[in-house]
Amino acid sequence: MATSPTILDSDFKYIDKKGNLLRTRTELTIAQMLTFLEEEYQYDHKLTLKNGQEVTIDFKTKKGLIEVIDNDDDIEKYRQIKEDFPQDKVMAIGHAKYVAQIKELQDIVFYEKSPQTGSIFLEDASFSFDYAHILPLVEKCSILHGHTSSVMVELVGQMKNNLLLDFGVAKKLIKEVVNVFDHKFFINEKYLKSEDDSHYVISFEGPKGKFELQVPKDTTYLLKGEATVENLSSEIIKILVPKMPSNVEAVGVYIYEGYNKGSHIISNISR
Repeated sequence: MATSPTILDSDFKYIDKKGNLLRTRTELTIAQMLTFLEEEYQYDHKLTLKNGQEVTIDFKTKKGLIEVIDNDDDIEKYRQIKEDFPQDKVMAIGHAKYVAQIKELQDIVFYEKSPQTGSIFLEDASFSFDYAHILPLVEKCSILHGHTSSVMVELVGQMKNNLLLDFGVAKKLIKEVVNVFDHKFFINEKYLKSEDDSHYVISFEGPKGKFELQVPKDTTYLLKGEATVENLSSEIIKILVPKMPSNVEAVGVYIYEGYNKGSHIISNISR
């Protein structure tokens, strides 16, 4: 019986806005949160322990240190840093099977803000859509072709009663937006030559020659800008933001365009 391949964190590349290549999605989340809070940080900061051993901690900020716990070695490193640098605030984040072993975690508070700022991720099999597009400025993609893309959404904001937004509510809102994009043809509106009541005529001169297409209006989505995966992420944010409650302050959208490639856009909400 055929089985689906297991996709690991190592199959994806996570890059923060500073250009750092991060190891896991958890690290990317921390980097995004620190950026959102305008908290300057250094990634993979080196420390020298009292025994002379040099270790690397994932994030250093003005307020303290953050270590992502991925294995038992990280737990030991965290404990040693706590012991050697008692004057510093050190926060550990990781899977419960690891962090539950660290009693000191109960005493750590990093962001001294009320209400708390938090984020949630939502991934679901229903957050996928099939679409076609043309990128006339990119030779390989300058002909009509399509993709099946999956979407992950991150919401950031002020928590109320330790809750940012009910997952069921968020899932319903995201699904509504993704449905708008399903089985659509995306193209930059500047290539619109003419239209009638039911059709657009798209025309452009590309690397493969001159193209002229007549496409139905009800399955065509005209964009301001090229139909890149980055622009689709921004378009999803534009439609999703008005549906968000007032405590949600930023929305991030990942679109995976095939295997091991895609786009992530995060945007603050101005009200």
